[in-house]
Amino acid sequence: MAATKMENIENNSTKNGENMEIEKKLKERAERNRQKALLLKKSKVVTHPYTRDNSDSVKGRSIKVQGQRVIDSGGGFLIEENDELEQQMLKIRTEPDPVIGKFNECEECKQKFGDSYLLQTFDLAVCDKCRDKEGKHSLITKTEAKQEYLLKDCDLDKREPALKYIIRKNPHNANWGEMKLYLHLQIEQRALQVWGSEENLLKEKEMRDVKREGAKIKKFNKKIKQLRMQVRSSLYDKTTKASHIHEFGEDTYNEEDDTYTHVCKTCDYEETYEKM
Repeated sequence: MAATKMENIENNSTKNGENMEIEKKLKERAERNRQKALLLKKSKVVTHPYTRDNSDSVKGRSIKVQGQRVIDSGGGFLIEENDELEQQMLKIRTEPDPVIGKFNECEECKQKFGDSYLLQTFDLAVCDKCRDKEGKHSLITKTEAKQEYLLKDCDLDKREPALKYIIRKNPHNANWGEMKLYLHLQIEQRALQVWGSEENLLKEKEMRDVKREGAKIKKFNKKIKQLRMQVRSSLYDKTTKASHIHEFGEDTYNEEDDTYTHVCKTCDYEETYEKM
């Protein structure tokens, strides 16, 4: 009996804690909605102070005069637009509605939590306290993921389950295309699914490096061969231009060694030979 009572007390305390957390989130959500409503009401009053609810009223129009936005009140004068209200509206963070009665277990600390950045963005059950921005939960671009882990587009987007990503502007140049950022941890897991193990991935990297080096050497040797052919062809042209055809005179017979000799008439080149 005593053990049963203790278990009931523990269960009730756990439920009370969960209910308190849910109630807290609901209150925060109600407060955010109340702030939005107040700011919207205030912005309507400031933006269109002379606009009436009846159909005879003329609504104000936003125009730009000398680089500054103003509102045409329709009453013969202009009103400066209030940008502070817009900034306050932007500061209010819009969060998804909390799921009542559903909690996730963090993969790192094994504690229950309702929602987190990694869960919303990448479907990874890790709370915000355990998020390692510089380590395992860092982001990697699609190009780097394909080069470092030898992955293809189909491995990222078509293989089930498709990996989630976020889109950011290129920090090096705003005119370049937007970047797709993936979670580093999920990229490593996908690479293990594709290649089977880390050893296979390293072997494939080494093989590709060897092929790449071989292609570079082959290309280099081809260029060297082309240069040699160019040099030889230029030397051949020079020698052919400098040489001439010999014009030999009469043959002279040498009785001692049974040979014949003749001499060029132009350059005095002497050639000895045997007649068969």
